[in-house]
Amino acid sequence: MSRAAAETTEPPAGTITGAEKRVIFASSLGTVFEWYDFYLYATLAPFFAALFFPPGNATAALLSSFVAYAAGFLVRPFGAIGFGRIGDLVGRKYAFIVTIVVMGASTAAVGLLPTYKTFEFVWVVLLLLRLLQGLALGGEYGGAATYVAEHAPHGKRGYDTSWIQTTATLGLLLALIVIGICRQKMTVDDFKAWGWRIPFLVSLVLLAFSVYIRLKLQESPVFRAMKAQGKGSKAPLTESFARWPNARIVLLALFGATAGQGVVWYTGQFYALFFLTLYLKVDYLTAYILIGLSLVIGTPFFVVFGALSDKIGRKWIIMAGCLLGALTFIPLFKALTHNVNPALEKYAASTPITVAATDCKMHIFPTPKTVFSDCDKAKDFLTKNGLSFQSLPAEGGESVVTKIGAVELRGFKEDAYKAALKTTGYPDKFDKS
Repeated sequence: MSRAAAETTEPPAGTITGAEKRVIFASSLGTVFEWYDFYLYATLAPFFAALFFPPGNATAALLSSFVAYAAGFLVRPFGAIGFGRIGDLVGRKYAFIVTIVVMGASTAAVGLLPTYKTFEFVWVVLLLLRLLQGLALGGEYGGAATYVAEHAPHGKRGYDTSWIQTTATLGLLLALIVIGICRQKMTVDDFKAWGWRIPFLVSLVLLAFSVYIRLKLQESPVFRAMKAQGKGSKAPLTESFARWPNARIVLLALFGATAGQGVVWYTGQFYALFFLTLYLKVDYLTAYILIGLSLVIGTPFFVVFGALSDKIGRKWIIMAGCLLGALTFIPLFKALTHNVNPALEKYAASTPITVAATDCKMHIFPTPKTVFSDCDKAKDFLTKNGLSFQSLPAEGGESVVTKIGAVELRGFKEDAYKAALKTTGYPDKFDKS
């Protein structure tokens, strides 16, 4: 107990001890690699989605890949609970060594998967790997934050754990850098065919490095003291969820803080990447550079506001961040369209598009038996070209009637749709100037 007390002695104000630095660095670095693994999938989904799902509708394939991605989010709370319990029983250090091994192995396995042409049910394996990644990240992120918090001196928890909050941003930045290097060194066709697998396999190198570093860590003094005093919870789930005062705090944290933070983070950083590339037609390397620069600019503010939370409290900073996102997202994305691709904005405003049909379906997870109607194909084509449209009732027994400006198209033939866009002045290329 004297050793534990010595390690938690508060250092002089404004200083950070060598032990703190080691804990923060080792915990944060491993979590950066975990987020790298997690975000590779979504960043590369536009390239491999069509390889793992039934062909014929690129939008449906992309949506399906994102459904698999969302499945990883759905199981993250269970990963946090399960690995959190393991951390209470055997220690934080060993819990997040297990999580990083599970994450790294699952990520590398995605890079080794066969394509749909080779194995029709490869999407099932992909979904299972995503579930493993979600469980691992749930345990990793919570475990690392707990580990750092238990090492932090009084009055510095916000600052010390803020470094863990930077890991998601740095993980995405690392993923963009690795992908960008691969894309720059390879032809477009080679990257689409097999080059996208390389960033997934790089995860094995990061995994080995992370495990080596974390094996050198010690258990937190708070955990050692808790175990020595026999104060560990005997029924953590019951205490957390079955007792209303505790359950209320859990629900407030989940829906009042974490949910809002998730919306702000993924809209501001992640969806912005897809908005630029899929809808505004920015080439991938340019989009990676733009998003990468924004991540570099924004990352230090995690630490700034983490330290500020030690002085003024967490609640007001959380509320201010969510309010800022709510007020600015719509005008910011409109500004992106106006400034990044003004020609597309002008075309969309001057060229009304309607799609009249009754057999359109939302194919969230297509299977080998899925059949795409002409309406599905028409809407997929327009969506891929970053165009909005109005859905109307069917006309006179036609499978689909699409009007692009003054051009009317009956049924779906891709060449005819491409010609209609050309005729109506659609800007098919992004003007970098």
